[in-house]
Amino acid sequence: MSLDPIISDLQKTNPSAIIELFELELDSTLHGSQTTMTYRFHAGSNLDLNGKVVWQSNEYLRYPIEASGFAFQKGQLPRPQITISNALSLISAVMLEVNLITAGNDLTGAKVTRIRTLAKFLDETNFASNGLFVQENSTDYIALEDSDLFAQESVSPGTAANNEFPREIYYIDRKVTENRNVVTFELASVSDLAGIRLPKRQCTRDIFPSIGTFI
Repeated sequence: MSLDPIISDLQKTNPSAIIELFELELDSTLHGSQTTMTYRFHAGSNLDLNGKVVWQSNEYLRYPIEASGFAFQKGQLPRPQITISNALSLISAVMLEVNLITAGNDLTGAKVTRIRTLAKFLDETNFASNGLFVQENSTDYIALEDSDLFAQESVSPGTAANNEFPREIYYIDRKVTENRNVVTFELASVSDLAGIRLPKRQCTRDIFPSIGTFI
């Protein structure tokens, strides 16, 4: 992962759009061996995209999703909330399957990863040869930059698949809302989950000789 190209681009007059991607990963211990264990989404709002986005060879489905609350507050870890459309009952169906394994689980413990990169760094398969973003039907395109920058930006797509912001990893702590329209979950870091205590490894002098000594 490298932040330098991202920082450099964001300092330009017309920086590339920030693309936000989400991964929802089930835990086989908690949720059983489901047909699909990892779901990948993108909201599509940054570039008004209608189709899938490919990042590091993984496809992210265009799906209404919104997340907030990632900012760190003084003295406490963030507990973001993520809201996913339930219009097609996708998330409710997943929870029903999971609850057959662990009653009342509602995806608690599932891993949620927030990934952010710039549009210009998406996989090359997203782009046409003229430096435009390919829509799902492969005939419509969206410009990544204004026409004055096509010449210098058109060579960039797909050349640096590891250029991304640091990944933000959380786990579903509880279901907040579920209705016909949306499902909202509250997330927590691994050290902020209920029942988790740190350090998880017992510290003894045979492993850490300095324990019990003072300078």
